[in-house]
Amino acid sequence: MNKGRDDGQKTTGRITPELVAAHGLKPDEYQRAVALIGREPTLTELGIFSAMWNEHCSYKSSKKWLRTLPTTGPRVIQGPGENAGVVDIGDGQAVVFKMESHNHPSFIEPYQGA
Repeated sequence: MNKGRDDGQKTTGRITPELVAAHGLKPDEYQRAVALIGREPTLTELGIFSAMWNEHCSYKSSKKWLRTLPTTGPRVIQGPGENAGVVDIGDGQAVVFKMESHNHPSFIEPYQGA
């Protein structure tokens, strides 16, 4: 059924909790998406929210843990930014830590490296 949209896309009223879960979204995240666009999303839009709000793009599962790590100190040369940081390890040397999540999300496979 078309719910009065004028962009040619139809909303079917068939976005079920199971479909939301299959897209990796929690019920509150789905409700946030509905609130943001002011209506039920199309299946394509649901897929876009799923992709943009997944662990790879938004770190939704790991960001609460990342916030617990120290980011300042006498040996921190460059704090976090662009997923990297630089720490002085002494003797005029530094180590650069870079986190990238193009592999399987770290909360699922924490021991697989890049």
